[in-house]
Amino acid sequence: MQSSADGSRDLYDIATWDVRSPLDRVAVFVYRFLSATARAILLLVAVLLLVQFVRSSSLSQISNPVVTGFTLLSVVPALALVVFVWRSDITTEPVSLLAATFALGVLFAGFAAVVNGVGRRYLAVIPLVGPIWFYYLVVGPIEETVKWLAVRLYAFRSARFDAVIDGAVYGAVAGLGFATIENALYITNAVGTPVASNLLGAGGGITPVRAIAGPGHVIYAAFSGYYLGLAKFNPDRAGPIVVKGLLIAVFIHATYNTLSFVPGIVAGLLDVPYFLALLGFVVVYDGFFGYFLFRKLARYRAAYRTAGSDGDRAPAGVERTEFED
Repeated sequence: MQSSADGSRDLYDIATWDVRSPLDRVAVFVYRFLSATARAILLLVAVLLLVQFVRSSSLSQISNPVVTGFTLLSVVPALALVVFVWRSDITTEPVSLLAATFALGVLFAGFAAVVNGVGRRYLAVIPLVGPIWFYYLVVGPIEETVKWLAVRLYAFRSARFDAVIDGAVYGAVAGLGFATIENALYITNAVGTPVASNLLGAGGGITPVRAIAGPGHVIYAAFSGYYLGLAKFNPDRAGPIVVKGLLIAVFIHATYNTLSFVPGIVAGLLDVPYFLALLGFVVVYDGFFGYFLFRKLARYRAAYRTAGSDGDRAPAGVERTEFED
């Protein structure tokens, strides 16, 4: 009906709609109020969960300067990967959005902690298949969803999220936030155990292990973030695109966890230190999927340059909106 109209017929409230009547304005207000309220409630619940999690765990020790130092050192490799993804971007992302996404990545980790705890209690204890189900049905889906949510809730809604590749950048930052709080938990747990002979020894032992685990979170979330960006500029197919990105991230994440026993076997067979075997495994695994991420970003940049050579490039200093002025 709408496509056949020649413009002379008013199809308001029949096939088209815009804000005209007082009721229309009320509807818009209610929608915006409910949307904002839902986001506020989600944030409030996330804060309360994280506070409770900190109180019931060893995370309170993060205030110790030594523990803080080890935590910061543990995220250096993940931060380096984030910088690489950020430098692959074709627009400049505001620090405020990057910082907010990082904070949300930290904040929403509380949801993952709760759900993972329940799943571990009922699934991980099942012999043989239990841990695999736990990784594919609980850990992968919940952790990748909360990182995705850290992007979707705020940065995605900004006008500065103006290119598909921005999704990969914000996804990587959300992954960094999640890796930071996770590493802090592992490190504080290590220094708080009775078997820890001293703070430096315990922290120095766990930090390298967590350092090589962090980049994985960045890679997984960068994939789901990229497809979130793709969904923003393809609204007619947004749902399936988002699901595809999350499925990719969940599969890579869960498979990594499922194969986590491999370094132990390799260390035993080759008689090498466990850390060396773990490092080799992470380099091969993350390197494999990191290469595919690199190729996807490179293809995007090539498409960007091609669009520019066809005369579609925006003037210097102007933010682009997906290959258009």
